[in-house]
Amino acid sequence: MIATDLRFMAAALSLAERGVGRTGQNPSVGCIIVKDDRVVGRGWTQPGGRPHAEAMALAQAGEAARGGTIYVTLEPCAHMSQRGPACAQLVAAAQPARVVIALQDPDPRTAGAGIAALKAAGIAVTTDVMMSQARQSLAGFLSRIESGRPFVTLKIASSLDGQIAMADGSSRWITGDLARAHSHIERARTDAILVGAGTFRADAPQLNVRLSGLDAYQPLRIMLGSADAPQGWEVIRTPQDIAKLGCNTLLVEGGAATATGFLRDGLVDRLMLYRAPILIGGGKACLNDIGLAHLNDAHGSWQLTDSRSLGKDRLEVYEKAN
Repeated sequence: MIATDLRFMAAALSLAERGVGRTGQNPSVGCIIVKDDRVVGRGWTQPGGRPHAEAMALAQAGEAARGGTIYVTLEPCAHMSQRGPACAQLVAAAQPARVVIALQDPDPRTAGAGIAALKAAGIAVTTDVMMSQARQSLAGFLSRIESGRPFVTLKIASSLDGQIAMADGSSRWITGDLARAHSHIERARTDAILVGAGTFRADAPQLNVRLSGLDAYQPLRIMLGSADAPQGWEVIRTPQDIAKLGCNTLLVEGGAATATGFLRDGLVDRLMLYRAPILIGGGKACLNDIGLAHLNDAHGSWQLTDSRSLGKDRLEVYEKAN
């Protein structure tokens, strides 16, 4: 049973990845329905947040869901919405024998009420299966609900010696085609992208997704600072104002003053460091003073979670250590 649960929950988590960056404030959830060791329904949160993963999987499974096992990466919602029925009610009505849940929903409108509704309907419920993986998958939604702000990724593309531009400010292009393509994939997976007003004036960045097949998924564009933003952009005054955005995920793309501000305020959850195999020397550094008082304070703050080659460049991903 344990091996089976892990296998199908891993598949549900893979399905959840299909909706990342496209579900609005809704979490990107994956759901698989199994009957007699055969998958009879699959679902993931659809663009804009509806239908939910459970609704999609149940519609596909039909009567085959009765007596089966439903694997879902987040507790089925229990609150009513004008956009659709509560998933806990839909699941209960389908009468599966068992529901396996990776993570309890921290949203106070559900927060255990979905699990309680399923148990009240006589359905066996197993929780916390691959919980840590689900927390990683749902990091943006969890950050917004639990911390009141989006999950923040800081992207830095630099030379080996930590420079993001030449002394005269020229910076196109430090990294190669593969690294830039990878960064566009990350853009397609985020709700909003932010740059500082200085970077906007110097580089006039488009901050859009320019990859065939992904160009339909364009994040909200944010400028940090007091300058007037062009049409289609939003402005926030300080890094702390990201709480007002109401989104799950935010990608900060620079420049140095903006990166420094987010780090100094403790608002960065993940670092994506793209390093080109070049040395610039007396250029523009990727960071300014982040307020570090002692060298010992720098240790233990970040842990490496991914590392890969992208052509001649290197990507390292770090997440904030617990």
